[in-house]
Amino acid sequence: MSQEPRTLKSAFQAAEKKRIALEGTYETSLPVYQEELAEALNLYHECIQIINKISLFSSNEELEDVATSDLPYLLVNYRIAELLQKASTPTPLGRKTALRTTREAYEQFLHLLDNYSILSSSESKLFTEYNEDPTAFSTISTADPAVRRNAKIANFKMEKELKNKLAYMQNSPRYLEDGGDEEAVRELYLTNIAFCTHMAFQGLEGINREMEILAQAPIPLMQTESTVEDDERRRRASLNNETNSERLDRPLNSFLSSNKGPILSKEGKPLRPFTLTSNRQELQRGVFRPGHNLPTMSIDEYLDEERRRGNIIEGGGEASGRQPEPDEDNIEKADAETMKAREWDEFKEENPRGSGNTLNRG
Repeated sequence: MSQEPRTLKSAFQAAEKKRIALEGTYETSLPVYQEELAEALNLYHECIQIINKISLFSSNEELEDVATSDLPYLLVNYRIAELLQKASTPTPLGRKTALRTTREAYEQFLHLLDNYSILSSSESKLFTEYNEDPTAFSTISTADPAVRRNAKIANFKMEKELKNKLAYMQNSPRYLEDGGDEEAVRELYLTNIAFCTHMAFQGLEGINREMEILAQAPIPLMQTESTVEDDERRRRASLNNETNSERLDRPLNSFLSSNKGPILSKEGKPLRPFTLTSNRQELQRGVFRPGHNLPTMSIDEYLDEERRRGNIIEGGGEASGRQPEPDEDNIEKADAETMKAREWDEFKEENPRGSGNTLNRG
């Protein structure tokens, strides 16, 4: 037995019931909350399909042409945007996609109101500013801290006043949707639309702020099953290469090709940087191992640095027996050497060899 198509009124009422139940009934982190939210979104999308099918709203109409009972349907796109902002997304990329869809829903809502001239003069100005640069839109277009603070306070007061007005209307018998005065009910609907319009501009500004934060988030590496298999295959091939020297011969030769020639000169001076290793196998294993580092300085640079630190003792060997050539032009040094030699001769005359040894005398 086929189910009869749902009417716009029944679909909208079911969606509203779901939405109201989500407000304060569930913990937003629970899976059941996201499930109920998804069902509410499906119901509102069903309303959109019915509205488009029956052409409920037209660009050739004025606000006066819209029946009072049809005014709540102007909010369908706003409700969709409102719920989308509460939807949970596991990744930054998914959140960006959800925010783009939310932006589109807000835009469709505001375009519909603008078509019926429902927006106030200040709201029309804001909407024009938004259309000029959507991603940079802000309800407070000034950098002055004091002006921004006053504007935020004004926005908060307006939101509070609209909430209080709606609460008063909804609790007054005159504004009852069923059986109340039609003009009063129409005023209630339009006040609700004004409140949602105010919140829509706040929502668009919030989307831009959140997009700025998401733009700074790192992009995760999206790995498919085939990519994981390829990585495992490359890892195993790398392990096999460590025990197969023949595969490393050609890359090793190409690695050393730019440094051909003798390492040391005939005098023993290093001619090019080199790395000391115990054997060829160790060098081969280290070339492609993670953490392998090439030399960062030449041998000469290393020895100069060690000499600067005082870690090298020079002298000794053949060099220690070489006497420096006297500097004939340095008279002061020559006189000092002469005096030193005379003092040594006088010391030897006054202390003949063996004069200090008295231990073996009879």
